[in-house]
Amino acid sequence: MNHKMPLGADYTPARTVFRLWAPRASGVLLQRFTCGSDDEPGAFFLGETQMEALEGGYFQAVLYGNLKNQYYQYFITDCAGMDTWSADPWALACGVNGNRSMVVDLASTNPVGWSQDRGPALNGKAPVIWEAHVRDFSGDPRSGVSLKHRGTYLAFTEQDTTLDHAGVVPTCLNYLKQLGVTHIQLQPIYDYCTVDERKAMQGYNWGYDPLNYNVPEGSYSTDPFHGAVRVRECKEMIRAIHQAGLGVIMDVVYNHTYDFHSWFQRTAPGYFYRMMPDGTPGNASGCGTETASENPCFREYMVESVLYWAQEYHIDGFRFDLMGIHDVETMRLIRKRLDELPNGKQILTYGEPWSALPPAMPKGIYPANKEALKKLDVHMGIFCDDTRNLLAGSPFEDLERGYGSGKHSPQAAEALRQAVLAWSDPQRGGYARSPAQIVQYVSCHDNFSLWDRLRASKADWTYDKPTPDRLKQNQFIAGIYLTLPGLAFFQSGEEFGRTKYGSGNSYAGPAQLNELQWARTVPFESLVRWYQGLVGLRQELYPYQRMTPSFRKRIRFLEVPGNCVGFTLSGTKKWSRVAVFYNPHQEEQTITLPLGRWRLLCDGEDSSLWQKRQCYRLTGSVTLAPMSVTIFAGI
Repeated sequence: MNHKMPLGADYTPARTVFRLWAPRASGVLLQRFTCGSDDEPGAFFLGETQMEALEGGYFQAVLYGNLKNQYYQYFITDCAGMDTWSADPWALACGVNGNRSMVVDLASTNPVGWSQDRGPALNGKAPVIWEAHVRDFSGDPRSGVSLKHRGTYLAFTEQDTTLDHAGVVPTCLNYLKQLGVTHIQLQPIYDYCTVDERKAMQGYNWGYDPLNYNVPEGSYSTDPFHGAVRVRECKEMIRAIHQAGLGVIMDVVYNHTYDFHSWFQRTAPGYFYRMMPDGTPGNASGCGTETASENPCFREYMVESVLYWAQEYHIDGFRFDLMGIHDVETMRLIRKRLDELPNGKQILTYGEPWSALPPAMPKGIYPANKEALKKLDVHMGIFCDDTRNLLAGSPFEDLERGYGSGKHSPQAAEALRQAVLAWSDPQRGGYARSPAQIVQYVSCHDNFSLWDRLRASKADWTYDKPTPDRLKQNQFIAGIYLTLPGLAFFQSGEEFGRTKYGSGNSYAGPAQLNELQWARTVPFESLVRWYQGLVGLRQELYPYQRMTPSFRKRIRFLEVPGNCVGFTLSGTKKWSRVAVFYNPHQEEQTITLPLGRWRLLCDGEDSSLWQKRQCYRLTGSVTLAPMSVTIFAGI
């Protein structure tokens, strides 16, 4: 059923209304506390209130007076007389480790100037997304971030950070402003289970184990014991990122909960999960707790949760973990409701179009996977594993190489032409409606970093030394996906050879293995400059508002030798047309430019030629460097 009234704790200074949906309960007690746990100084029980049962399985209690910052939980008796306790699934704040909810005055958590805070408008920008983990971002002792803020939300608020505080090599947000990406995608910042917030720096996790969906994670705050602190500091982080000119994308994991004994299960047993005939929940996430997005109450929960983060925290985009577990209608509704917000059309949405195992969906319900992409809004995108596998090889085959790492063939060249069309040409087996639905990438937090991926297929390479042939492969791969239409995405540190020394699944730490090693920006400076030039050039090639379903009509493929790929693109932001060439061979290749005069924008070594005054005017035949991305503009 759809909720007819707001749930959670509705606070005003004069009174707070508590509402819970517990359709199988015979009675609910509201219990209040001074603290989020019993072992904190000043912790004591404030009392309990019998909640009024309303029609439709709702329970309500209205308490007068100012309850700001009080903690609460529900004591629930079901129709069989069994008792359980639960935090509030609709809570907006909580105590340490998320086991008690908190009454929060959201207005008091707003930083100065929060009402004027806005993410940067796309306005023709081509989205380039840099994925980061809050702890990894500043955990490195050489990050230039103060010890008290290292690994926290507030690390993002420190200005002009440099390596070792030496004032020379930029780090953290200071570095990102120079790199030129448009958005930071943050790995989960909602409240999750597997780090003990009482001793946060002794634990580590990526955060894909949800506990309280609408509350920021406490281990990233300077004080996890007072629930308003994490809310305020999360907002301060977002404001700082916005002030740096970048948008914030939130990684959301609605497809499962940490365990089956969640607040959902305690308050509405069996409703929020897809249940198997034997009474166990489905396992499409691989975690044994597959949620049921098609059920109206959970569908509404997902929609309202996304809208809450967009409105209260000014989030600029959402990345949906294992989106193939959710149903098509829910994802369509999320996009529709976001579009109805004043700035909603600026909010990016995309997800993983797969699941760990087949979802246990009822008949007639369709998963939001790659096959369903044509049923989704043109601005609901997917991570394109086809591009990833084509360029770098499958992440599930350690020794497999891709088009960008030495395995090129006529079949691979044809697949790359499909990628150039953003997999949107039905005559070539395309499945997308628009380039805006395709996230072009080769690395993310999962599996190997790109640098480690390249090392896996050549064991004599070291992890730390930027050898010329390996740099060439990395440059070539990045040069391809950063010049393909769609949304560009890369893992933080990919641009300076990020390594986890061969670990492909470091989700539980150690922290030192995951954190960004900012000193690598020095020996990998040439690689950083390569990414920086391409990120800037991309803004001139693929303005977001031109990523329409008719985009592929602006592409013309060229005759090129061997397994090279060449194409022209008309109607870019800055030039009437550009010509792009990918040469995967270890030898030079000679190509003939289309009629006209051309300026060299990128020669395979310098991706910033387009920014320089010198103007190379070329006609006729030109030579492509070995394993290179070469780009020209018509003049």
